Amino acid sequence: MGDKLNLTMKFDLDKDKEKQAKAVIIEVYKALEEKGYNPINQFIGYILSGDPTYITNHNNARSIIRKIERDELLEELLKAYLKNNRSE
Repeated sequence: MGDKLNLTMKFDLDKDKEKQAKAVIIEVYKALEEKGYNPINQFIGYILSGDPTYITNHNNARSIIRKIERDELLEELLKAYLKNNRSE
């Protein structure tokens, strides 16, 4: 069992879920913005806590965000950030 602690787990998000995550992020972001919320702060609150009340019901955003897991949201956000901010 001690040997397993030295292994690195691999997490892989398939392409369909990746597309779905992107669509959810954009749709929920727009709904939060339309209602006057700071979308970044609301996403962070939701991702850290899992509490869906950080997301507005406007345009069904709260139901939409529940279609994907928080780790999938976080992965997509991190990938987008790194894609746009890595120096190559």
